[in-house]
Amino acid sequence: MGLQSLLLLWILSLISSSCLIHAQQPYVRKATTDCGRADNSTSVLGYTCNGQNSTCQSYLIFRSIPPYNTVSSISGLLASDPIQLSEVNAVSANETIETNKEVIVPVNCSCSGEYYQVNASFVIQQDDNFLFIANNTYQGLSTCQALQNQNTLSTRNLFSGTRITVPIRCACPTKNQTDEGVNYLLSYLITPGDWVSRISTKFSVDTGSTLRANEISEDDPTIFPFTTLLIPLQNPPNSTTIVPSPPQATPSPPPPSPPPQSSGKKNKTWIYIVVGIISAVALLFFVIIVVFCVFFKPDQSKSTDPIIDSKSFESYEKTIGKQMEESEEFLESISGIAQSLKVYKFEELKLATESFSSKYWIKGSVYRGTINGSLAAIKKTNRDVAKEINILNKINHFNLIKLSGVCFNEGYWYLVFEYALNGSLADWIYYNRSTKKVLSWEERIQIALDVASGLNYLHSYTNPPHVHKDIKTSNVLLDTDFRAKIANFSLARSANGQVGEFALTRHIVGTKGYMAPEYLENGYVSPKLDVYSFGIVMLEIVTGKEAAVGREAGKFFLPEALTAILGDENPKEKLKNFIDPSLQGDYPLDLALLIARLINSCLKRDPAGRPAMDGILQTLSNISNTFNWEESENVSLHENSETTANYP
Repeated sequence: MGLQSLLLLWILSLISSSCLIHAQQPYVRKATTDCGRADNSTSVLGYTCNGQNSTCQSYLIFRSIPPYNTVSSISGLLASDPIQLSEVNAVSANETIETNKEVIVPVNCSCSGEYYQVNASFVIQQDDNFLFIANNTYQGLSTCQALQNQNTLSTRNLFSGTRITVPIRCACPTKNQTDEGVNYLLSYLITPGDWVSRISTKFSVDTGSTLRANEISEDDPTIFPFTTLLIPLQNPPNSTTIVPSPPQATPSPPPPSPPPQSSGKKNKTWIYIVVGIISAVALLFFVIIVVFCVFFKPDQSKSTDPIIDSKSFESYEKTIGKQMEESEEFLESISGIAQSLKVYKFEELKLATESFSSKYWIKGSVYRGTINGSLAAIKKTNRDVAKEINILNKINHFNLIKLSGVCFNEGYWYLVFEYALNGSLADWIYYNRSTKKVLSWEERIQIALDVASGLNYLHSYTNPPHVHKDIKTSNVLLDTDFRAKIANFSLARSANGQVGEFALTRHIVGTKGYMAPEYLENGYVSPKLDVYSFGIVMLEIVTGKEAAVGREAGKFFLPEALTAILGDENPKEKLKNFIDPSLQGDYPLDLALLIARLINSCLKRDPAGRPAMDGILQTLSNISNTFNWEESENVSLHENSETTANYP
């Protein structure tokens, strides 16, 4: 009996050793999208502590995306030593790293219970959820399942300001890997267009070694965007040892990893011959397809699905034919969005809008749709949307409209946005209304405050600062509670100059009446351009009139009328006849005068004389906080911000 037990233990030991020789950790595949899945058979909770050491030096790949594009911000997000991060990437401590550039992040990886991880700390922002944090903020270096497993919260929902622990995916080499010369494991973030052999070549690593490290079969080397792949390294990585990725091209099937020890070299030779023949035939077949598409132009009426399946993120290897119909620039723009951006099938959007029925039409090329029981706004366009999506990817603010997904079909892009139930501000200010409701003074001030908050975020909290360039009442949408959200980022661009400087453009586009003089006349672009447009919007909010109507229409010009009123000996009395009569005098006149002076300062011809959005936001906040009828007579300019005090 004792001999049988020893024999059984010996067999089990052999089996265990064999497993360790061939693999270290299972590849996660598509499990990261199912937040309800807690099964760790695919390492969705983390890489198992099966290494020779319980702690080790490990490395991550993170792609620089604002606001995480400096040594300090990236090291703070990923719990890395900023000095080591600076040295390994050969950048200075205060340098801003180019957007989408791969950053090597050194970390101390250690066992925490059953799993290897690096524990980072993160403060939840407004509208965050575990999937968004894992796949957008951390780009796939964590999972929603690991976040749920790590953090036991007393509330069902996530509230902004709550600090959570983020378990970052890392691992230490097993004994067998160490015996083979592997000293470090790097967690690499897969992007669309990656395949195992390409990534391995990038780090000068044998493809078979990478396959074995992730328990990926040579027969099915499929990998998926926005998941991690462990790269076994002999030496620490740095910016000079990583081989640059080759240009995007049609990939031939990934080369096979070194096969297990076989009976002889003859069998290996036959394998290589067969694989070579198959590769050559596949390449020839692809060339024929390309020639046919270029010279014979197949029927364009056939619908095509997006390159990335919305639920399963189909792999690059299986969708190369569809990639020919996709924009490379678009793929680059969504590479940082991860799984927070849903890619819809066209059939889903047809079902949501009953084949884009006229009864779902909102205005222009925008339709209302119902997706999974929730309303959405679906915008159809045939223009290049890469820049717009790239900007929407960088922003996350309550007062900026949120892009939830995209679709591409027969030359058209379909952008799916959150739905604003009460439509545009223009519909409530001066267009014919289908309802008798009139926006109250308090609602109008809150809307102005919301727009100022969104613009301040664009100007001060994106890097580089961005300018919307098309602020107007029709681009301000109102949700169920009449809270404002800025929409339509098709003209938005970065303001590359330093504070107080201008960028130049010869391509003048925008809406007449809202464009600042320096932009209209000389093509100067700066955040002060949005300040001028915001002043026009506030003027329309207060008066209920269309301020953009010019002199040629035979009507008075509202900005000039406002200047005349403020220059009068009794501006309050004149202001009563200027404010929207539908309010029926139901507003505090002293606060209305402050608003009028704020508007006038925004409309100064010299951009240097206009206040910045942060000052405007502070002033509006003060006015909103002092919205008390009994005390309004005591409000004076010196009680507000310095910005208010400077208004004439």
